[in-house]
Amino acid sequence: MGDLLQPWHLLVVSALFAFPAIVLGFVPFWFICKKAGFSPWLSLLNFVPCFLGTIALIFLLAFAPWPHLREFTPSVPSHL
Repeated sequence: MGDLLQPWHLLVVSALFAFPAIVLGFVPFWFICKKAGFSPWLSLLNFVPCFLGTIALIFLLAFAPWPHLREFTPSVPSHL
């Protein structure tokens, strides 16, 4: 049967943990960035270690003016 810890075991276990992490950490931010009018490629910031990229992306989404909302804001007349 062989040893329990073979090199391919590490690959299989890593794949089992990596795929859900990619789906849960990348795909939702992809759609959020796209709907907000930002480049969906900003969701790649989630792969910066120690959650620094995720924190930066959350602050960007929270405090930056959303390009998508600029088209829907009514213009204020200048005489007011």
